[in-house]
Amino acid sequence: MKKKLAYRPLAIFAIVASLFFLGCAVKREPVQLLLKSSPWQFSEGSAMSTLLPERSTGTVKAPFDSSSFTIKMRVNLKLEKATKTLLEIPGVLRVTTSQHDVKDRKHQNYPAYPMPDGSVPVLEAALRLYPPGEPQGARDMSVGIPLGMLGKPEGEHEIVLHFSGIRWTLYVDGELLDNDFALGYPKWGQQSTWEINPSTVGKAEIYLPGIEPQPVALPKPRVQNEIQYWTPAGHNSWVGDVATFYHQGRYHIFYLFDRRGHASKFGKGGHYFEHLSTSDFKTWTEHEAATPIEEQWETFGTGTPFRFNNKLSLSYGLHTTRIYPKEQTTLPLQWDYYNKHGVTGSFRYDTLSSYPAGSTYSVSEDGISSFKKTKILFHPCENPSVYTDPEKRLRMLANYGAKGTWESKSIDGGWRSVNPNFPPGGDCTFFFRWGNFDYVIGGFTGFWSKPANATDDKFEDGVKKGLDFYNGMNVPAVTEIDHGRFLLAGWIPMAGWGGSLTIHEMVQSPDGRIGTKWMDEIIPATQKERTLVKEIRENTSFETGTSSFLLTFDVEPGTDPAGKLGALFLNGDGENQACEVQINPQLKRAQYGKGQLNDFSEAEKSLREGGSTSGARNYAIENLANTEKPFTVRIVVKHDNKFGGSQIDTEIAGQRTMISYRPDLKVEKILFRSTQTGIKNVRIAALR
Repeated sequence: MKKKLAYRPLAIFAIVASLFFLGCAVKREPVQLLLKSSPWQFSEGSAMSTLLPERSTGTVKAPFDSSSFTIKMRVNLKLEKATKTLLEIPGVLRVTTSQHDVKDRKHQNYPAYPMPDGSVPVLEAALRLYPPGEPQGARDMSVGIPLGMLGKPEGEHEIVLHFSGIRWTLYVDGELLDNDFALGYPKWGQQSTWEINPSTVGKAEIYLPGIEPQPVALPKPRVQNEIQYWTPAGHNSWVGDVATFYHQGRYHIFYLFDRRGHASKFGKGGHYFEHLSTSDFKTWTEHEAATPIEEQWETFGTGTPFRFNNKLSLSYGLHTTRIYPKEQTTLPLQWDYYNKHGVTGSFRYDTLSSYPAGSTYSVSEDGISSFKKTKILFHPCENPSVYTDPEKRLRMLANYGAKGTWESKSIDGGWRSVNPNFPPGGDCTFFFRWGNFDYVIGGFTGFWSKPANATDDKFEDGVKKGLDFYNGMNVPAVTEIDHGRFLLAGWIPMAGWGGSLTIHEMVQSPDGRIGTKWMDEIIPATQKERTLVKEIRENTSFETGTSSFLLTFDVEPGTDPAGKLGALFLNGDGENQACEVQINPQLKRAQYGKGQLNDFSEAEKSLREGGSTSGARNYAIENLANTEKPFTVRIVVKHDNKFGGSQIDTEIAGQRTMISYRPDLKVEKILFRSTQTGIKNVRIAALR
């Protein structure tokens, strides 16, 4: 009897293991993101002026209130090579169609939606605004779309242009497809003329003041599959700085919504926090924006979610000095108060005459979403990292405009400096405790750790030791979830200060060393896996059959310190734009490098050595774990026309990850090579 019982666990293990490996061979199911987006409608009203093909010019009397207007147009779009003006109000607005440079992705990223012939026709509306304090005077603010994103580019469409005084927005067939955030207002003449192109525009109506759009209720929410490598819908919409939090069984992601790679609002940023959350990591919900832009002076900087008085709150910075000189903001008032009292004051910015700047916060009214701005300024720092530490102290790491560690009994002012020299740098810093260790990580560089029972002066620089876990993510945020698991989330730079959302799970060794691995729940869905080869004995190449896939292989490291392997990802035109993932097991190094057909890529530098992980292009990581014995490598390659290339996400031995974005790379072939290192069991599965 005892003998049978002794073998039973092994039998059960064998069954479970076989089921696990069978599971790897079947399709991986996607997660779902339930979107808040919906079509929009504009209620009917009395137009100030209407134009028709038979009456294609008219006049508009100077509006009593010029802070808003709406133009509705019924347009028969045609794909033409020459630039065509559809509507014009001289000195105010010009609406055109034109052909865009197929290689120019700056700001608007129009080539994300090319036509079948490769051309990129666009629709644009340029509004002339007069920003305050701008020495150059009037500037044109353009919104637009590539016509290729429409279901039927040619033919009749309803186009609505709406200027609210805060937003300048383009709607096509009821869908919000592009917007920007206004600085300044248009200047109308006492009696402005306007005209349409009668060959294209069937009708145009102008409403002064404008008609506010209303969302159309949908019976079911719209759904996007996948959260890993996600970007908001649209041709030019990206994820910027990420801040995360786990509250009452729900994981929250706040991200700075980015259009134009930080070039919105005439380059002043125009960022604000959008909000996603999940309670199971399989179904995600998109909420209303946590910090919508509601004033022309508003442009937000990074902050952190935190819990205070049992309420879910979100701190963030007001980067008003991007628009107005410091002297016209509340910063002098706040610093003067601090210098007199030794602690920061508390100011309701809606009661002040100067423009608000510095740290503020919003509070969730239901513990999940429904955030409301407090309009309280509590510190002159413009990137506040507020947190409650394990000793229940309310603390803040000050970034941009201030520095050091601060402490207060209340979020609403009273902040005093408790460590003016730490952290010494690393903008957008975050604190977290994991077990017996404390950590602080910066947005792009800077990583420090110490035993949890040690004083703050015992923090040691992990970058100098090559023991950081930067992996290509920008402004990574760390959050503990259930069962002692820690997640790392950030964005991968693709369009200036924006890109795709990426989430990895963290691992910790007994000595406090931190690494990263993929989070099982959100690995992208795949088709059925197939084996490419059981063992590679010489340089071998394979056609991928797809440009987006999960690649898996096992490594026999050997004992030679010079031993290494390379997986070279190739376009269809040879080594142009090629990328190589190179791993040296015994030296415990890995890198992304510029691929070449005849040899391994040249050596890259780690962060400690002066390399740039935050650039997410070519760089090295060092001090790999568990590579002295056989290990597995997993690589996701995701190509997207919106990306204008591919994101490559590599997991090594389940202990370290590294991510790269490769512009203009669309993988068609993989070349494996190695020296003194074995490569076995190469498998591939197309992403769904």
